[in-house]
Amino acid sequence: MVPLNASLKADKDMELTVRIGVHTGLVVAGEMGGGDTIEALAIVGETPNIAARLQEAASPNSVIISDFTANLIQGFFLCEALGVHDLKGVSEPMELFSVLSESGAQTRFDVAAAVHLTPLVGRKQELGLLLDRWEQVEEGLGQVVLLSGEAGIGKSRLLQAVNDRLEERPHIQQEYRCSPYHQNSALHPMIEFLERWLGFRREDTLAEKLSKIEGGLEDYSVQSTEEVTLLTGRLSVPGGESYPPLNLSPQRQRQMTMELLVQLLIETASNQPILAVVEDLHWADPTTLEFLGLLLDQIATSKVMAVYTFRPDFTPPFGSRGHLTQITLNRLPRRLATDLMARLTGGRELPEEVVSQIAAKSDGVPLFVEELTQMVLESGLLHEAGGRYELSGPLPSLAIPSTLQDSLTARLDRQSSVRESVQLAAVLGREFSHELIQAVSRLDDVGLALHLAQLVSSEFLYKRGASPESIYTFKHALIQDAAYNSLLISKRQQYHQLVSQVYEESFPEAVETQPELVAHHYTEAGLNQRAISYWQKAGQIARERSANAEAINHFTQGLRLLEKVPEAPDRASQEVALQTMLGQSLIQTQGWATPEVQRAFNQARKLIDQDGETSQYFQVMYGLFTYHAVRAEWQPALEVADQCLVAAQSTQNPISLVLAHYLKGVVLLLKGELVLAQEQLLQGITRYDIQQHRSLALTYGQDPITVALVWFTRNLWQLGYPDQASSKIQEALELAQEISHPFTQSSS
Repeated sequence: MVPLNASLKADKDMELTVRIGVHTGLVVAGEMGGGDTIEALAIVGETPNIAARLQEAASPNSVIISDFTANLIQGFFLCEALGVHDLKGVSEPMELFSVLSESGAQTRFDVAAAVHLTPLVGRKQELGLLLDRWEQVEEGLGQVVLLSGEAGIGKSRLLQAVNDRLEERPHIQQEYRCSPYHQNSALHPMIEFLERWLGFRREDTLAEKLSKIEGGLEDYSVQSTEEVTLLTGRLSVPGGESYPPLNLSPQRQRQMTMELLVQLLIETASNQPILAVVEDLHWADPTTLEFLGLLLDQIATSKVMAVYTFRPDFTPPFGSRGHLTQITLNRLPRRLATDLMARLTGGRELPEEVVSQIAAKSDGVPLFVEELTQMVLESGLLHEAGGRYELSGPLPSLAIPSTLQDSLTARLDRQSSVRESVQLAAVLGREFSHELIQAVSRLDDVGLALHLAQLVSSEFLYKRGASPESIYTFKHALIQDAAYNSLLISKRQQYHQLVSQVYEESFPEAVETQPELVAHHYTEAGLNQRAISYWQKAGQIARERSANAEAINHFTQGLRLLEKVPEAPDRASQEVALQTMLGQSLIQTQGWATPEVQRAFNQARKLIDQDGETSQYFQVMYGLFTYHAVRAEWQPALEVADQCLVAAQSTQNPISLVLAHYLKGVVLLLKGELVLAQEQLLQGITRYDIQQHRSLALTYGQDPITVALVWFTRNLWQLGYPDQASSKIQEALELAQEISHPFTQSSS
């Protein structure tokens, strides 16, 4: 309106003003009227009438909203209370608010700060220590803080207090959240942050996402083709001709990606100090833990304070450093718990017997103190009199629940009208999008919006962003647990099945990039066969990204479920595939000669012998051969090599022949039969074509021919040909370099 009025004033010597009233509620919409007065889309009901009255009450160039609407936008807009007003045609007086401006809230911390927060009591020492570490960060001495404490103890609340103290000091807040649904999704918290940072939207085309990646790196020193390609790969965005896949091994790409993420964080901090909070580390995937360890090693000379929060039953794998501080939050003593109750009631004194029960049953856990106090205030047990609360009658012995779970369940029970929505939300996870819950809810858009608004106003959920792009977060994981556990098992399974199907039908990108998420929901739905295929796919993706710890968990989960699946024609081949890939991933993390590796390959071999499955025969035999050879068990190794050679000669498959001759040559060399070993190794080496066979490194854990050249070199040396041996070892090193597979390079 400002530029428009400036123009109107200059041209016509006039100005326009607007008055806007906003109320939220149900309406009836459709074709109405008759004769010449038909309206194609008329809207009637109490809601538009109230909105019209609000418009009348608005001053020129202002926006007036009802208390119900104010609850919905709480945290995202700054509002001024206008008091209670009588509106024409509205039976009850209504509290009105004037919208002043957007709040700028971007994160869960921002939203939490704008709504009712649990008062912070008893954390003066811990807060002082964190602020002291921040002062060191401002001087360029990076810090890492490990903040531990049980669920509900106030870890997030303490960090919000830190953020409040830093409000007037230039800094950047970054939030990363680990999730129980993504404990085996490599780098999930970092990927989620990158998508927020780059401004990814679901409706973006792949070209638009690629453009956002390029734009995001413009102001950084890391903006070469290689860095863009690393991010496109991790964010599942095709790079096209401009950014072709890197000729690097998965392990090397994984390492370079983590190094790039660290560099981006540290470069960002060169402009403004960063408070980077990683919440719920006890749910972190193994690759994220490795990344955080890498950050810990490089953060000391930066302006970054990284705070990792976790529960006491988790042990961080970071050791000790001079710039690492550990803080443990303890429970509140009775005195401070009572102080917290007083603040929650706005200074109104509670009856002593109520205070005693809350203090005893909350056991000093701030979240429990808050929930029990809130429950008592909502229960009807009290009434206000003379600036304090008094009991309306005798206090029943079981009026105050004995556990936090009971308290949360009781509060949920009082939200009976929205119970189904909060239970469905709990199935979706700690954080979920409006788009996702809209896709799975049986409610219409208006009904769902009202339910979500009630859950936000009741402080079960925090909301970030405007619908339909809102993101909802349960205020605490324990609230999600209470809602989830209140579901009957049969209903819970129905919801998980529904969510799985919605992902498949409406979110193909998530299915493609996060199959473990669909696998989780199918597992909880009891649809094991469907879940197994997704666990296998998730494991394969993890292996391709060299996230072997995550891959092991995926394959193991698939095998556990397979035990529950009745006999089927493809059951054996499915188990062979899972056992084989499990064995290959175990090799990368535990070495060739561990019992777990033998167990996986032996089971796969047994199934092959029983079922006649041949597609993965050589992968299984290769794993068994290497297990025996590394353990110097020559006879079993020779038997495996002979069986491979017979099988390869019967099919004349080039790859099979390369592998079989290599295995036979290695075991003969180790047995001291050098001439025969030379012949076998040479046959394998001469059949090798790097263009056709370079994928063998990923399939078998190392490139067989590069390693064969190493053995061939040793054999030449022992036969008395040092010059030829020197030439061959150089050839092996060059081949390992060209293949760019770290495990193969280390073997060379």
